[in-house]
Amino acid sequence: MIELDINKCTGCRRCETACTFFHSGRINRSMARVKVLNLYEIGIDGPVLCRQCQERYCMKCPADALSLGDDGQVIVSRTLCTLCGACEDNCPIGTVEIFDGIVYVCDLCGGTPKCVEACTEGALVWNPDDGEHPSFLAVKKETKKMTPDEKRQHYLRRQAADIREAWRKGIA
Repeated sequence: MIELDINKCTGCRRCETACTFFHSGRINRSMARVKVLNLYEIGIDGPVLCRQCQERYCMKCPADALSLGDDGQVIVSRTLCTLCGACEDNCPIGTVEIFDGIVYVCDLCGGTPKCVEACTEGALVWNPDDGEHPSFLAVKKETKKMTPDEKRQHYLRRQAADIREAWRKGIA
């Protein structure tokens, strides 16, 4: 699993660039499987990508077009996928997105995540042996009617709440 530390993120978007270039040979933020958000109003930058949640909400695909790989990554079958949007709707943090007729979700780059390699600040760390997958049950209820972009912003704001509290107390 890719671990995130938004305390270290500078918002540089190297991870997005590495992701899209690895997968398509082009640089296009819309095709990135990791999205960096800059929440200027609260002073937080941070990456949002598949957290391999316990619930695996995205797997509730009516066409059975999604499966799990050896590293727990989500694999999308383009031949089975009908672009119904169930995976996009079901992801509580907005990490599954349909763009230009393709479903984009982190596939861990076959076990060598390029976003992690590109992150010089240590905000993204690859830990393939980490068995702790977060639960997004509470987040799912909060983001039910949101777009993927709204879900990503909500998730990052949730993560930032603890950091901002530590800043206020002078701990961080």
